[in-house]
Amino acid sequence: MVSVTDLAYVAAGESRCDRAAVTAPGSGTPAQSQLVLSLFPGIDLFGRGFEQVGFSVVRGPDPLFGGDIRDFHAVPGRFDGVIGGPPCPDFSRARRTPPTGYGLEMIGEFERVVREARPLWWLMENVPAVPDLRIDGYSHQRIDLNAREVGLSQNRPRHFQFGHRGGYVMTVERGPMLADWEPCCVASEGNRDGRRDWARFCELQGLSEPLELDQLTLGARYRAVGNGVPVLMAVALARAVLGAVPADSVRLCGCGCGRPVGGRAVLALPACRKRMQRRREAVTDLA
Repeated sequence: MVSVTDLAYVAAGESRCDRAAVTAPGSGTPAQSQLVLSLFPGIDLFGRGFEQVGFSVVRGPDPLFGGDIRDFHAVPGRFDGVIGGPPCPDFSRARRTPPTGYGLEMIGEFERVVREARPLWWLMENVPAVPDLRIDGYSHQRIDLNAREVGLSQNRPRHFQFGHRGGYVMTVERGPMLADWEPCCVASEGNRDGRRDWARFCELQGLSEPLELDQLTLGARYRAVGNGVPVLMAVALARAVLGAVPADSVRLCGCGCGRPVGGRAVLALPACRKRMQRRREAVTDLA
């Protein structure tokens, strides 16, 4: 039954999702009541992590299945969150060719869908060199996270940007960096000699069982899994979304890792100081 309150929201051109008090992270709202739109999903390891925490995930179009985000439009006010990882090659340090412009175009499409959907929060994955995505009406936070910090034995740093209409920020629960680790899973590994076996490759990406992707070529299978956000990393981020708090209630590390700091500290770890030093050196080199 539609309540009088619901009708009032409809009359105002809003849905209940437009009210921060209804679905605000950190306020005891369970994941089960939150609907998330996953963009650029591929086989959607990112969305799988959110589902494991209890979110309901709807997947948008993807070229892997013949879809094109440029043809997609989101219904306003239906989604609590939007997640996704626009293509990253244009921003990768491993790039050997000039940027194509496709990366910026796809980030623009992610922003367009967020503006259309009007979710309470959004979370975008990419590589550390990706430019800021600032969307009017949302806070902005950059977070660096390594797969080794969430229990995976691959050295895979990933970068995330988070925005929230209520100005919330999130902190990710991290464990100690695992001492025993393997090189990161990359999309091109399936085309290389000496590639890791399929079961191990899936395990390093946080999958408890190797995926059955027999409809894809060998190279395409490795590419589909290697392009994904490791599942346990997605789980850690989903929990961080649920635990997000107002920005003025926590001080975060100045390097952008998302760790809280106390006292007079500006940076959380020695590694954060090294990261800041590398950034200063990079700016000096460009000057």
